[in-house]
Amino acid sequence: MRPDPKPAWRSKVYEIIFEADTFEGKLFDVILLIAIAGSIIIVLLESVHGIRVRIGETSRMIEWTFTILFTLEYILRTIVVKRSRDYIFSFYGIVDFIAIIPTYLAFVFVGAQSLMIFRALRLLRIFRVFKMGRYISEAKALAYALQASFRKILVFFATVLVMVLILGSIMYLIEGEERGFSSIPLSIYWAIVTLTTVGYGDIIPITVAGKMIANFTMLLGYAIIAVPTGIVTVEMARTRTIKVSRKVCDSCSAAGHDINARYCKHCGEAL
Repeated sequence: MRPDPKPAWRSKVYEIIFEADTFEGKLFDVILLIAIAGSIIIVLLESVHGIRVRIGETSRMIEWTFTILFTLEYILRTIVVKRSRDYIFSFYGIVDFIAIIPTYLAFVFVGAQSLMIFRALRLLRIFRVFKMGRYISEAKALAYALQASFRKILVFFATVLVMVLILGSIMYLIEGEERGFSSIPLSIYWAIVTLTTVGYGDIIPITVAGKMIANFTMLLGYAIIAVPTGIVTVEMARTRTIKVSRKVCDSCSAAGHDINARYCKHCGEAL
């Protein structure tokens, strides 16, 4: 009997789609990046009324061409990996799905095609295509720093939330509905805008006591704005630069493994 050619076919397609070290793989990724950039440009141009009127039909045809291309690519990626579920729910799997679904949703929801701007996330593949390993290492170090800072930032955020609740309630009592602070939620909105030094100016205190509270809130905003930055900076200083391998898992297509990794950190398969 003739051997089943399917494994060999899958292996070749996998090499082209997921391996950026080969000529075919790099060519495929470069063409894909050009298509992604082209689809993003089309979405941007369609948002301009004058251009949309002139090239509306043509742009829709081009967009459907891109969508069919991305759909076929997504299906192939799902087929050739050993564990389709791991790829589908991975970061790039979700991004790839977001790249194709808006065009189909446009049949049901008006304006859904504007979500196609999320295809810009797929341009992150440029780091893999052109072997920018040092940038991947830096991104991984940053991710570790953010993860280590999460609890501290969560406590800080909870503290700020309590502060704006208190400040908003005080301003509601001081200014009252007749001066624009018509409810506690609206007063909390004012406190958040003021504390973050945004200052829209749509609601302003009138009384002397209210202005004093506003001054305190603004100064407090300058004081606390550096806290999360300092927390992350300290964790980044503690996090040493991590060397990252260019190996891609054959099972779940995950990348970014440690340089001495023998098994995938996501699914456990041998690299």
